[in-house]
Amino acid sequence: MPGTASPFTDIARSRRSPRRFLPAALSPSDIRGVLEDAQTAPSNSNTQPWAVHVVSGAAREALGKELLRAEEEGRTSPDFTDGYGEGIYLERAQALAAANYGARGIARSDREGRRAAVRENLEFYGAPHAAFLFMPALGDGVRTAGDIGMYAQNFLLSLAARGLAGIPQTVLGVYADTVREFLGVPEELKLLFGISFGTADPAAPVNAVGRERIPLQRSVVLHDTPGVLDRQ
Repeated sequence: MPGTASPFTDIARSRRSPRRFLPAALSPSDIRGVLEDAQTAPSNSNTQPWAVHVVSGAAREALGKELLRAEEEGRTSPDFTDGYGEGIYLERAQALAAANYGARGIARSDREGRRAAVRENLEFYGAPHAAFLFMPALGDGVRTAGDIGMYAQNFLLSLAARGLAGIPQTVLGVYADTVREFLGVPEELKLLFGISFGTADPAAPVNAVGRERIPLQRSVVLHDTPGVLDRQ
């Protein structure tokens, strides 16, 4: 009924991005269900521009080794630029990094510890599966990337609805050429990011790091829509 809370509300508000997973593989039916849910995402003119590659088992292990080798050799090859600029966006990213390093007991001055934590990204945080989200180069790419984002959100919420978890990782897109070569993906498909997924490790301290969201008043402007932001 309109105005009542729903299971979706609970799922959306409780979903987290864990940084440590249990090694057990998910069932084929769970993976298929997540992919089918993701496939229902809206897209511009129903173009459905996502091209998704899922790695598990030996393929996941081998790709992880290739990614670590690329990191050691400094072979970055991002298809898209990144960065947070100066100001509030950078501050939010730094705050999250500090919380995650703190949960691992890594000091700000510990360069090797920080690098090891970054390399955990390339090992998929121990997750048994990883999905790589590729997109065609259509126009300036903004609308297509938005479509991929909606696909990814469906993917993540479907995992959460099943008691599972996933974490979107832009760092996987930093090694696009390595991933493309390993998976046999054509050059015209660009790697936006990857999602490591499985079952979150409930005992990992880093998974207890909370997520902060800014108040609605700082991100939403209402026009002739009274009463929405009255409750503090």
